[in-house]
Amino acid sequence: MAPPPTVSVSSSEPPKLHASDIGSIKAFADSIGHSPIPSSYYSIVEARDDVADHLASSIPVIDFSLLTSDHPQPHADAVSQLGKACADWGFLMVTNHGISEKLMEEVMNKAHEFHNLPVEEKTEFDDKGPWAPIRHGTSIFPQAEKVHYWRDYLKVLTSPQFNFPHKPPGFKEVAYDYSRKIRAVARTLLQGISESLGLESKALEDCTGFDSGLQVFAVNLYPPCPQPELALGMPPHTDHGLLTLLYQNEIGGLQVKHDGKWVNVNPLPNCLIANVADQLEAVSNGKCKSILHRAVLNNRNTRISIPLVNGPEVEKEIGPASELLEKEEPLYKTIKYRDYFQLQQEIRFNADKGALDEIRLNRQN
Repeated sequence: MAPPPTVSVSSSEPPKLHASDIGSIKAFADSIGHSPIPSSYYSIVEARDDVADHLASSIPVIDFSLLTSDHPQPHADAVSQLGKACADWGFLMVTNHGISEKLMEEVMNKAHEFHNLPVEEKTEFDDKGPWAPIRHGTSIFPQAEKVHYWRDYLKVLTSPQFNFPHKPPGFKEVAYDYSRKIRAVARTLLQGISESLGLESKALEDCTGFDSGLQVFAVNLYPPCPQPELALGMPPHTDHGLLTLLYQNEIGGLQVKHDGKWVNVNPLPNCLIANVADQLEAVSNGKCKSILHRAVLNNRNTRISIPLVNGPEVEKEIGPASELLEKEEPLYKTIKYRDYFQLQQEIRFNADKGALDEIRLNRQN
């Protein structure tokens, strides 16, 4: 495979290069150094000074060990806090989750190793579409985008069947262990959320087919960007699925939209960042909020994030839980998870409307 394109720039004019010509933003960033980025990566459409730094410390923190406590009162308090976090923020930090720091470090180290492989060693994993079991690429979908994003990614379907790249050595084994432990944490969180809604603890698991549900293991790499004020690593978006659990290296960049302002997410050491995803908003009939979030860049350090999307069974019809509809009207259409995922892929470049907007029921009082 030909080496990544290099760009020589002798003026302040950005190079005229299309992202579909770039197989790896990491290799491209290394090749251009501090030169201006291609104008096709100009994705900042609003001022960067709308960040509400004073709210960063208000992001909810849930002590997982209290959620799993055998003592009724600490458990009940944790359930209440979890429900409030899902309703008010849609984002939370999970501490004392039981996944060892050693395993998390191993996963992060192997993620680094994967993205440091030569470009030609990763071509066998080139993205063949959203249902391909293993796919590697850059930006989101360069062939169809009007604007491109400063990110390389690996995405792997790890449930209900486990898939994973065979390189670098040891990554597959570590990822298997980590993905199963993340699935267990997601299950317990889902049980707590179910209880916070006044339902039986397994109600949301059962109605979404969680036992045979989809899991997507992603590894995002955001290299230093010479002009971080112009570009994004990921645009504002919500996630498909029920719960996303994310672990990242020590470099910041994740922001969540809260009360109309962007808020920096500054994770506590060894915590997991959890966010409500679209199917959880639908199945809770709007009580849990799937909130916009994005990835911003810096010009100094590489950020790596490892989000695992935990979703329903792909053929399951997902809508408001029937137990909730005994007392309230549905606010969302029922739609097969596979069809929703496809809908999200089709309209993901529509800045004015997300897939959730397509399934909301507009009822007049």
